[in-house]
Order: sequence, then structure tokens, then C-alpha cells
Amino acid sequence: MKKSDFNYQLPEALIAQKPLAERDASRLLCMDRHTGRISDRYFTDFIDLIDQRDLLVFNDTKVIPARLFGKKQSGGKVEILIERILDDHHAIAHVRSSKSAKAGVIIELDGDFSCEVLGRADDLFQLEFKGVLSLLSILEQIGHIPLPPYITREDDQSDLTRYQTVFAREAGAVAAPTAGLHFDQAMIDKLKAKGVQSAFVTLHVGSGTFQPVRVDDLSEHIMHKEYFAVLPETVVAVQQVRARGGRVIAIGTTAVRALESASKTGRLEAGFGDTDLFVTPGYQFKSVDAMLTNFHLPESTLLMLVSAFSGYEPIMKAYSHAIDESYRFFSYGDAMFLS
Repeated sequence: MKKSDFNYQLPEALIAQKPLAERDASRLLCMDRHTGRISDRYFTDFIDLIDQRDLLVFNDTKVIPARLFGKKQSGGKVEILIERILDDHHAIAHVRSSKSAKAGVIIELDGDFSCEVLGRADDLFQLEFKGVLSLLSILEQIGHIPLPPYITREDDQSDLTRYQTVFAREAGAVAAPTAGLHFDQAMIDKLKAKGVQSAFVTLHVGSGTFQPVRVDDLSEHIMHKEYFAVLPETVVAVQQVRARGGRVIAIGTTAVRALESASKTGRLEAGFGDTDLFVTPGYQFKSVDAMLTNFHLPESTLLMLVSAFSGYEPIMKAYSHAIDESYRFFSYGDAMFLS
């Protein structure tokens, strides 16, 4: 298939710029991936769609305030987006300025912090942050939440909590696992009271998730790498749900990619590392039976993933339905349950 096969026309008014007042107030488009049947519901109905034999797998990554603003000693303005923290004082990052930053350049940041450009790493820059504080501590003091490029407003105080899942605990993502944003603690408590089990994986979402596919031939696309980890207890939980005849339900495409990246041998195994798994139609899923997800950008790798899971034509039909019914799209938008 070609990149152009995954294009669709989205009215700009349907791109959600802010979250709803309540996390669970979004709409929920449900699609049976075996029959293609579509129904319109609300996210509060999600609990009724889950059996107590099922297992929900969440991505527990935590979004870091990865956007920094500063200036060169020459006075030129600089914007930094941390892509990955390497250790307490080093990171690789996107650096935007009027002239490309060269090795040895010092960037002065807010709060009397600074960093030095050490060199390039492909399209990214290697940075060293000065001082005794760890990089995470610096980000917590002066960093901004890195809202996606299709959200055209500046970040504000509310994004510190709303562009973060309530179960986030492993710091390292520069974009939220957005399917998880719909869950508040009350919903999690209700699912637990019903007897539904949960497990966690970690996949630190990188800014590459927003990068467009630049080649029409999908076989030529180079997928961005993201760190993932699947712990032994999650493997045991999956084995148990298989034994009792339940479903493994991934909460978000990032949970899907973590589970499938750990299943390359044909069965789920504990492990960690970088994944560049690119899922397109024809891929055989090994560890995921159902998926909760948001609506994704045209021609994006995430739209290709859900098309692989539920079928290209059913997904494109569902997206057309969502547009006709004025669903809210992308990170702060509505949800879709593919079962």
C-alpha cells in the first residue's frame, strides 16, 4: 500500500485544541473489527464493554516538560525539544534557531541554566546541561509541556496535568499516550471493582510520532526509535488471561507497539530496548486482541497501525463516519474502541 492510501480530509474545526472538562466525558466510537459494525457511545460506557476475564494493558510512561526556550550568547533565540534523556546531564534534542547550532555553542536558558551543543546525531543535537541539578530537575523548573504541532495555542498550567495520564510514573515521553488520557481514577476504580485486571508496559513516546511519512512507498519508510519495556509480571498477566479465555486489550497504539515489539518470537517475552516496529496492513498481531485508541493524523504510521489491526476499508469507513458525526480528533479528542 501507498502513503496516499491513508489520506483523508479533516475539517480543522474537528481538531481538539483543549481537553474536555472531565477526562471521561469524551465520545467513544466502537467498531467490531470482525464485522465492521460501528456504534456511537460515550467513554463512560467503556466499562460495560469489558469482561472481567479481560486484561487492560496501559502505557505508564510520563510526559516530561521537554520544551525549553533560550538564546545563544550572540543573542539569537533558540527553542529546544528534548527527544531523549541520556543521563543526568546529557540529552539528544531538536534545536530550532535562525542558524543551525554548531558544536561548542552555549545556549543560555531561563533560570540561569545553560547547555552546550556537543555535536549532531543525525537530525538531532547532542546537548550537555551544566550545573549540579539533574536534567529532569531543570525541566521541572523551566520546561514547558510539548504540545503536539496541531495544537496551535501555547501550553498553559492545565496541560501539566491533562496532557498526562493519571497512572503515569516512568518519566521519559515527549508526547502523551493519548488513549490513556480518557481514564480518571474513578473509572479505574470501577474497572477494578468489576474484577477487571490491569497490567503495564512502558513506551516513551517520541516526537517522531508526529512526523509525517515522507515516502509514498511504505517499504522505504524509516521508523523512528522509541524506548520500551515489558516486565515479567506483565508477561504472566497475559499468560493468565489467555488461560481464562479473556482478551488482551491494549490502551493505545503505544501499548500495542510495546507488546508486539516484545512478541517478535511469536510469544510475549519480558524485555526492554529500542523499537522501530512499523505496523502496516498485512502484519500479524501476536499479543493484542482489542485496542482503545484516539483518532490519528492522515498518512500517519498510527493510522496505518489501526488499519492493520481492523482492516483498511473498515477503518477508513469509521473515520468518515467520525467526521460526519463531528467527533473530536487527535490528542485531546474522542476515543475509538476496536474489538
